[in-house]
Amino acid sequence: MPTSNPALSGNESSSPLLLPIVLLALFVLPISISGAAIAIPAISTDLGHDPGPLQWIVNGFNAAFAVSTLVWGAAAARLGYKRAFATGALIMLAGSLLSVLATNLIVLDFGRILSGIGAAAIATGGTALLSSSFSGQKRARAFALLGTTVGLGLAAGLAISGTVAEIVGWRGVFALVGIIAAFAFLASIRLRVNHNAAPHTNAKLIDFSPLRNRLFLAIVLVPVAGSVAYVSILTYLPVALSAVMKMDAAQAGLFMLPLTLPVLIAPFFANLLTQNVRWISSFVIINTSLTLLIIGDLGLLLPGRDIPVVLLTMSMATLGFGWGLPLGLIDGDALAAVPEEMSGEAAGVLNFLRLGSEALSVAAYGAVMGTLLSTAIGDPDIAHRVAAGWSGDPAAYAGSFHLLLIGMAALTFLLAILINVLHRFSRSLSSAAPQPSN
Repeated sequence: MPTSNPALSGNESSSPLLLPIVLLALFVLPISISGAAIAIPAISTDLGHDPGPLQWIVNGFNAAFAVSTLVWGAAAARLGYKRAFATGALIMLAGSLLSVLATNLIVLDFGRILSGIGAAAIATGGTALLSSSFSGQKRARAFALLGTTVGLGLAAGLAISGTVAEIVGWRGVFALVGIIAAFAFLASIRLRVNHNAAPHTNAKLIDFSPLRNRLFLAIVLVPVAGSVAYVSILTYLPVALSAVMKMDAAQAGLFMLPLTLPVLIAPFFANLLTQNVRWISSFVIINTSLTLLIIGDLGLLLPGRDIPVVLLTMSMATLGFGWGLPLGLIDGDALAAVPEEMSGEAAGVLNFLRLGSEALSVAAYGAVMGTLLSTAIGDPDIAHRVAAGWSGDPAAYAGSFHLLLIGMAALTFLLAILINVLHRFSRSLSSAAPQPSN
């Protein structure tokens, strides 16, 4: 993400519609991710339950989104941020249309991959437009609204997608995304942006050199831990609710609210604490977050032992706060850890690791779950159906789910240790560095 131009005094040369159009387009991205997952049981009924293509409905979008960020950062600078944003909206519209019209899983997968490529351009071009068009307090407010919008999309996306899937069918979920992408494309054509959003040719592809900075590396591993402990659960818990508790898409979407609603308030709560309580630093928030993620994953083991469902919702809320607390801190702390002239490269690495770890975690969850179910059930056809959310063997799904939870909690714990070792080592180097003489 580019840094703002200090000379820019606001958004005098930009259209007043810029912020709402960008926020609307970004709002639909979490819906596109979560909506596909919650629609998997219905999709498998219509198009088949072959586990590979079925998993790529989610994995294809996530992988294309993550990998495309490597290209769109430089491409957006060369094309101009407005043109990149509009191109992304048009690509996402095409991908959504292909998904709606799909008559088999392979075509649907291609539609989802195309949508992921477009989503990466929307995210890259949209955030760059905001960064280049606002400064000072206006820029801070714009990005605060962006964070709130993404959190709202995450919180409401599952409920919206589940309701749409139940009322008009799973194709309606992709149609909703396409309608918003079409609106964003048409609205962006007439957007007026300032000269800082114009094309420039000195942009280069992503540079991984910021990872040599141990403090930066420690900070960017935090969203990686969140991907392992939270994002995979966010994506596939609706399938588990269908397979184990026989919930339909609408019920599962509403039941997911304890997992997603904390994301709306946790970043503001963390910011309030770090600003007003002297001993609470960003790393105190980070370690609190990592602890909550581990506790939340392990807490999801309890409901399988005839314990009230309220404990399930408490564990979901714990996970939601664990993922949400550092959201407002990570970007700022990561960029502050590197020299200002490397902020663009650092932002690219951060976003790539964040999105890439989400894609990898979701893909690994689906692959491991399929393997565990095949081993537990024996009949491949039944195992594939259960993996898609059918209620053919709830005990097998619950047992496999518990094994995955233990694995995710253990991996998050190891990442937490690594993060703290890197942080302590970076502080030791900083204290050992010679201080300038007066």
